[in-house]
Amino acid sequence: MNTEIPGDLIVSEDVLADIAGHAALQCYGVVGMAVPSANTGLAKLLPRSPLRKGVVVSADEDGVLISLYVVLEHGVNINAVSTNLVDQVTFALEEFLQSPLKGIDVHVQGIKVR
Repeated sequence: MNTEIPGDLIVSEDVLADIAGHAALQCYGVVGMAVPSANTGLAKLLPRSPLRKGVVVSADEDGVLISLYVVLEHGVNINAVSTNLVDQVTFALEEFLQSPLKGIDVHVQGIKVR
């Protein structure tokens, strides 16, 4: 018996952003997501609920490009945390959605002392 049903699965960019934001917040050293700013020098730390506001998703036929805007904890190695962020978000999107990734950009918007 054939269990395949013809059709397409379309996942909204908001869902991709939620998954990416949730994965990002699980990383050591990440305090929270930030609103993407136009070099104002100020980063607004978002509460945990609107995760997608700290994530910009661009999708086309080549794949998905994710931009993460994060605030990190003071004293962490920015390069190590960024690498971990890319790995975590890549795993989350490839594991749950099996969607091709074009890339992940990490934008550190601020450092917070706890």
